Amino acid sequence: MKLVILGGGGFRVPLVYDAVAGNALAVDGAPAVNIDEVVLYDNSEHRLGAIERVVGEHAAGFDNPPAVGFTTDLRQALEGADFIFSAIRVGGTAGRIADERVALELGLLGQETIGPGGLAYALRTIPVMREIARTIAEVAPGAWTINFTNPAGIVTQAMREFLGNRVVGICDTPIGLVRRVSRVLGVSLEHEQERVSYDYIGLNHLGWLRSVTIDGVDRLPDVLDDEALLDQIEEARVIGKDFVRAIGALPNEYLYYYWRTDEAVEHILEADETRGQYLARQQEEFYRRVAESDGPGETWSTALHEREATYMAEARESDEERREEDVAGGGYQEVALRLMNALATGRPERMILDVANGGAHGRIVPELPDDVVIEVGCVVDAEGVHPLPVAPLELSQLGIMARLRGSEQAIATAAATGDARQAWIGFSMHPLVDSPRLGRALLDGYVAAHPSIAELFGGQPG
Repeated sequence: MKLVILGGGGFRVPLVYDAVAGNALAVDGAPAVNIDEVVLYDNSEHRLGAIERVVGEHAAGFDNPPAVGFTTDLRQALEGADFIFSAIRVGGTAGRIADERVALELGLLGQETIGPGGLAYALRTIPVMREIARTIAEVAPGAWTINFTNPAGIVTQAMREFLGNRVVGICDTPIGLVRRVSRVLGVSLEHEQERVSYDYIGLNHLGWLRSVTIDGVDRLPDVLDDEALLDQIEEARVIGKDFVRAIGALPNEYLYYYWRTDEAVEHILEADETRGQYLARQQEEFYRRVAESDGPGETWSTALHEREATYMAEARESDEERREEDVAGGGYQEVALRLMNALATGRPERMILDVANGGAHGRIVPELPDDVVIEVGCVVDAEGVHPLPVAPLELSQLGIMARLRGSEQAIATAAATGDARQAWIGFSMHPLVDSPRLGRALLDGYVAAHPSIAELFGGQPG
């Protein structure tokens, strides 16, 4: 089978290659997807060349590793694809820096996927991803597209116009949260599928783990009531252990930016550089060094660990380091592999994915429209992706989900139609903005900062 990685010159691509080359799911004689060809597509030959060196070194460590191809031609890359993994960063790190700075200069949160920075990222990204989805539908209509391009929820929703149910969004933060809870309760990774079930619901980067059932018993209350156990859950430490006890659920870590916004903005402004500036500096150094290094794999591994260790640094005290078990707790490449494995072999897998709220299964969240992409537990098999039912949402959960997706939908409409008024509405109604005046200032700021946004609106007034 052929896997195409869009954004193939990206820093984290070797993680995906290692996952499919090693395919840890092929244990005990169980069926596993056989990816024998990986094609990396990127619009930068420089980045592709650097990742080619890293992947080449990694491939030498596997028996019968997948063949690897590299191209800057999208249609050529997609021909004959069975799976497509999308991890494109439209505008690169320079775009992210501008997204952060425009918001911060107005006293608002400057973050990649949360708040106005996330809306600006969507506004720049959706037109590109719509065209990519249209091309996939023409060149590889039978392929499954696994979307990790951020903001993953609204981008996946936009791609569904052309790809329908054959595009699925993924994120590693929800399953990472489930893993942490399972770990502190003594359930090993190898027994997770048969022993653990859960109720997780939300949007991408805004969700709640509301139950964790082990051997038929909900053990989440045990974790919430035990200070020592709760202290091992990164999300509880970031958001506040007393508050997660009060709400009786474990939130996705990105809710930190909604519930401790002033603190997040203050910490970001106090830092020597924004996260985007840090990544731009680190990646520039990485791509330079890996081109010159005799050990590109080691250069990449060192940079990866530094990157993961500093993730969401603003959520921790200045002298607090991220715990090693949390650094190692991620793994979107594993989510992608498990998804491909289940679709290709029919061996069921349960995971948390970004899928349409409505369909043959009925509405998962009755109060939201069918086409809204939600993040929810699913079972995947050869027939596709099947969302699992969840308990009714609390009013507070439903309220912020509806308001956020209303904001994002206005931005998506603006991105598809070039209507600047919809962008103004989207920025203004976001829960972290809540102001037409600031919404207008954000729109004007992003039009000035991004030629692609200025071109999208053709000089229309905000």
